[in-house]
Amino acid sequence: MATRPPGAGRDPTPSALTSEWQPGANPWLIAISVMLATFMEVLDTSVANVSLPHIGGSLAATPEEATWVLTSYLISNAVILPTTAWLAGTFGRKRVLIVCIVIFTAASAVCGAATSLGMLIVARIVQGVGGGALQPIAQAVLLESFPPARRGQAMAFFAMGIIVAPILGPTLGGFITDEYSWRWVFYINLPVGAVAVLMAQAFVEDPPYIARAGRGVDYIGFALLAVGLGTLQLVLDKGQEDDWFAALWIRWFVAVSVVAFVLFVVRELLVEHPIVDLRVFRNRNFAVGTLMITILGMVLYGTTAMLPLFLQTLLGYTAVDAGLAVSPRGLGALVSSITVGRLVGLLDPRLLMMTGFGIMAASGFLFSRMSLDVAMSNVVWTNILNGSANPLVFVPLSTTTMSTLRNHQIGNAVGIYNLMRNIGASIGIAAMTTLLARGAQHHQAILVAHATPYEPAYRAWLDQATAALSGSLGPVAAAPAALGLLYRALLEQATLLAYLDNFRWISLLAILCCPLVLLFRKGRARSAGPAH
Repeated sequence: MATRPPGAGRDPTPSALTSEWQPGANPWLIAISVMLATFMEVLDTSVANVSLPHIGGSLAATPEEATWVLTSYLISNAVILPTTAWLAGTFGRKRVLIVCIVIFTAASAVCGAATSLGMLIVARIVQGVGGGALQPIAQAVLLESFPPARRGQAMAFFAMGIIVAPILGPTLGGFITDEYSWRWVFYINLPVGAVAVLMAQAFVEDPPYIARAGRGVDYIGFALLAVGLGTLQLVLDKGQEDDWFAALWIRWFVAVSVVAFVLFVVRELLVEHPIVDLRVFRNRNFAVGTLMITILGMVLYGTTAMLPLFLQTLLGYTAVDAGLAVSPRGLGALVSSITVGRLVGLLDPRLLMMTGFGIMAASGFLFSRMSLDVAMSNVVWTNILNGSANPLVFVPLSTTTMSTLRNHQIGNAVGIYNLMRNIGASIGIAAMTTLLARGAQHHQAILVAHATPYEPAYRAWLDQATAALSGSLGPVAAAPAALGLLYRALLEQATLLAYLDNFRWISLLAILCCPLVLLFRKGRARSAGPAH
């Protein structure tokens, strides 16, 4: 508990309370308490992806309808993320944390028991509401529970959940779905949620500066935020399916989103008690860090989305084999997280970030050199390299971004920070999906231009294929069959080139982040007072 500062009968100021307050429990017990729920929530964002075909088949839904299981969760999750500080300040952080865990866990039970797609989508919306606050609360609690000198270790522990969980999710989801049922993808949350509630009740406590009873509710700001984020998420999720701005609804939704965000920014800067305090962007480190976490989300999730598709659609891997090839990325991230947590306090964090982005770029370059004959061992080792780079960026980036903020600003800041990481992830996935489709069409047009009778290589390949097929199909049927084989090979090559282009774009984006690191202001961590 905090003690009163010297002074006659005055209540302690937030600054004094912040500088003196320390949690009563061991910080590592607090870390385990908040990260147990956070790992469960982050895992759930990706674990259901591979189960969509089974969910659609079980609930008589088309593949397009089944994707609303993911989209509905992401929209409600995105709306809650930046409002976490307001919720904590109004109702108390510990209470909000426990209630969110209960909502998430109860909604998971309803998801598993769903008898229709509509019931499942509604349950996923509620689950997203419960899960939205877990990440920023966990990060804020970790940053405040550990002294500034040990915040690198805290962020390394946080990185294990945020980075490793999405990597393990598809593999775990595929195993559960194949061996048991897609319903157990949700039921598995029940015991984890129960333990998380008990540990949060026992070890987590509210710092004195978090209590702000009696604040008004900014209903207009919340409505503008919900409209802006909801329409943006829908555009990013469904844009490629409807050819982006060729669709009228996309143009309308983009316009609504832009207007809503502009009005939201103006509203939050003028209102006395904003639901999201945007003034925190006056802090240079936070502004730079928020930009970089958005780019990191694009790089991280762009790679995560592309690689399993590449392995399954072009190399013929099963879902389990693709998971086995991608999962070692989590091993690299885990080992790197442990190491980086100790290095943050010893080395310049900007150097660690530049090293991490350099390794990301190198792994992206290696991915862009793959062919249809690549061995699984090469995929595994490149994944380990890529995974090891993520904590090298994420841990010092999170620590440096929050280092010059006062403790009472951290709750609001981490909500914005996590939101921008998720928006970056959605932008990265949407961009990679669009570039893949458009790139495959572009390369196909180039390759087809060379598939003419006047090209010696084309004639030689077609003659060899026709001769090889003549023995089993006969001379009449062999020629069209050979053309069919040639066309499939051409499509494979065009798609392969599009994937390789995407990996090059990811690599280039990582390289461009290196000079941005130099924009960080190097300074001592602070714990109290207003932002600069």
